[in-house]
Amino acid sequence: MKAGFAKFAIGQVVKHRLFDFRGLIFDVDPEFDNTEEWWLSIPEEIRPRKDQPFYHLFAENAESEYIAYVSEQNLVPDPSAEPLRNPMIEEMFDRDERGLYRAKPILAH
Repeated sequence: MKAGFAKFAIGQVVKHRLFDFRGLIFDVDPEFDNTEEWWLSIPEEIRPRKDQPFYHLFAENAESEYIAYVSEQNLVPDPSAEPLRNPMIEEMFDRDERGLYRAKPILAH
């Protein structure tokens, strides 16, 4: 794989390019790092390339909150500034007065 850089950052709110959901990035894989079964479950006509960053999202749609794994090619920035409601976000992020999400410091035990 060619050396590359992630287009999006941890703490950034993004939305899916094809499907109606948005989420907060909490981790990034420099290239595909999930199961072959998962990848093959995506319809071939919309299956993403493996040689790009993949993002772990605290995601939500109108009905539910969940964790999503999404290729960079299928994400776009979410300019809405609407707060996310996924309850997992509070454990790892703080939201500042401008509406931006910042990772909480990791405390050693």
